[in-house]
Amino acid sequence: MELRHLRAFAAVAEELHFGRAAARLHMAQPPLSQQIKHLERDLGVLLFERTTRQVRLTNAGVVFLDHARRVLAEADRARESVLLAERGERGEIRLGLTGVTTWRLLPRMTRAYRERYPLVRLELHPSVFSGPQTSSLLDGGIDVGILRAPVPSPLASRTIVDEELMAVLPEEHPLAARPAVALADLAEENFVSYPAQQGSFLRDTAMRACSSVGFWPRVAQEAKDTYTVVALVAAAVGVALLPESAEELQFEGVVFRPVTGADVRVPIALAWRDGDPSPLLANFLAVAAATLPTPDPTGSNVG
Repeated sequence: MELRHLRAFAAVAEELHFGRAAARLHMAQPPLSQQIKHLERDLGVLLFERTTRQVRLTNAGVVFLDHARRVLAEADRARESVLLAERGERGEIRLGLTGVTTWRLLPRMTRAYRERYPLVRLELHPSVFSGPQTSSLLDGGIDVGILRAPVPSPLASRTIVDEELMAVLPEEHPLAARPAVALADLAEENFVSYPAQQGSFLRDTAMRACSSVGFWPRVAQEAKDTYTVVALVAAAVGVALLPESAEELQFEGVVFRPVTGADVRVPIALAWRDGDPSPLLANFLAVAAATLPTPDPTGSNVG
């Protein structure tokens, strides 16, 4: 039993006329009659009563028509799903997220993507640090990620935000009254930072920045997420160096001040496996390119 036989049967059953059914199927009448006979042989029953004046469904034909219509409808749905998948319009894409900046960028991008591709399931994979995100991209756990640059090969990437590193101070700290803080003035401070072994690009960047002005930060307390880092600063456990987007947490008892003495920027990149042929990924990257900001060489972000 083949789909073409079911389509031939349904056409004849609905037209009750072999000539009209053949015209509907854009075929000659003799091959259509042969297909119906082949189907009847397969089933071992007569589906039509034929006379020189009319064609009628047998009782078996009436029952079989309902089944045939359901099979054909399911086949049409399967064909449509396959075509949508081929065009990247159905399926699932897994997006990795890192840090406060990601959540600022996410709503505009995901809204645009879901409006354009409503049949694609967008699965979000939050992670505190960029290191695990990179590993997940490389091993296929996620399809695309928003993470801290630099992005290692063989991943492809595009920088979408370029943030400044800020000093985060308890509001009663003597340096909090200044409009900006020289990085070297933090040399004797206790620091709150992310864990050393968690793959934090921000921690590594902050450490290198301090080293460039002559000191290595004395870490008094580690915390696994930005919210806890800022909370510990508010509790006067120490100071911290965080990207400017962390100020959006609006935590009471802390101030954010630009850092001078070291030109430190912490870029955010969109990253994916280079050469990935997925049409889902191609469509996602196209929407991201149209909705995410583009870093300005002068230092501000536009888009």
